[in-house]
Amino acid sequence: MYLPPPPRSNRVSTGILITLFIGGLLVGSVVVFLLSYQQVNILNTQIENLQNQVSDLRGFQNATTQNITIVQNGTSLDAIYGSVRESVVLIMGDTSDGTVQGSGFVYNFNGQNVVLTNNHVVEGTTSLSVTFSDGNGYSATVLGNDPYADLAVLSVNSAPTSEFRPVQIVTSSGLAVGEQVIAIGNPYGLVGSLTTGIVSAMGRTITEDTAGGFAIANIIQTSTPINPGNSGGPLLNAVGNVVGITTAIVSDSQGLGFAIPSNTILREISSLISTGSYHGHSFLGVTGEDMDYSLAQEHGASVTYGWRIASIVSGGPSDGKLNVGDIVIAMNGHLIRNQDDLASYLEEKTLPGDSLALTVVRGSQNIDVTIVLTARPPPSA
Repeated sequence: MYLPPPPRSNRVSTGILITLFIGGLLVGSVVVFLLSYQQVNILNTQIENLQNQVSDLRGFQNATTQNITIVQNGTSLDAIYGSVRESVVLIMGDTSDGTVQGSGFVYNFNGQNVVLTNNHVVEGTTSLSVTFSDGNGYSATVLGNDPYADLAVLSVNSAPTSEFRPVQIVTSSGLAVGEQVIAIGNPYGLVGSLTTGIVSAMGRTITEDTAGGFAIANIIQTSTPINPGNSGGPLLNAVGNVVGITTAIVSDSQGLGFAIPSNTILREISSLISTGSYHGHSFLGVTGEDMDYSLAQEHGASVTYGWRIASIVSGGPSDGKLNVGDIVIAMNGHLIRNQDDLASYLEEKTLPGDSLALTVVRGSQNIDVTIVLTARPPPSA
């Protein structure tokens, strides 16, 4: 059966619709592309902005780190050096064996300018001189000394007042492990050398020949490099105030130095200047050793800490009250773990004539013993 073709007008309409549909698709694609392209550009811009902000933050962190490295508590090292350098002196002395040299620093006590240093720097000298940072040297004499604290005070009467640039001494009680400290001195004769480090420990004890075998207590341990010739120089805190006197090193060690705390200076200086000596060191009249696990096993002790009595001075304050083998674990209720604790407590908290309550382990019992402390005998005794 023959079907006639559709009218021409219908075919034209259908073609137009198809063309419009295809055109719409093309226009829509273009619009979608443009919108997507615009969004991509916006995202790229945001990413770039974020990258710039991260870069700025990194730069800020680097600047902050550098600032902390260079500046300590708001005071730069060069400013500290500039303020203290002229207070540090070179000390030289003649002995029967040759010459000695060390460091010292100027301090004003009640209007009197003096030089502080270590006792071992001036011990046994027949003549002394002090040279200031400007190169001017003058003869010096020992006003007072204390071998038990390794302290000495010198008088430089022939020097004009203009030579003296006193430092400020502050309490060492606030020092904390990890705190920055600075030493200025004359190692190996290299005048005016500065080194830095941290407080490594507090309350150490050291023994020097000039102290007659007695422990020098309550010592600051520091990583600040200290070398021969530094002895007697100031140990400074992060704002340039004196918190100690550099005094000793451990041979063949790296970063293991010691300093007398400023509290010892402040406690003794009046007596050293007015009487030439200091007699405030308490004497317990015993020797001993630190307890540990091995020693506790060896002696069948019930504690692995404390200080075990090894000998008792005949006629001393502990004679008849303590026994060899007693383990001191507390003084006036204060825990004693070792010799550092015991010596530091005696030095900082007691005076000759004080009654001291000891808690000791004797056999299987803890007992309390009260001892009246006396003054230490002279180092030569």
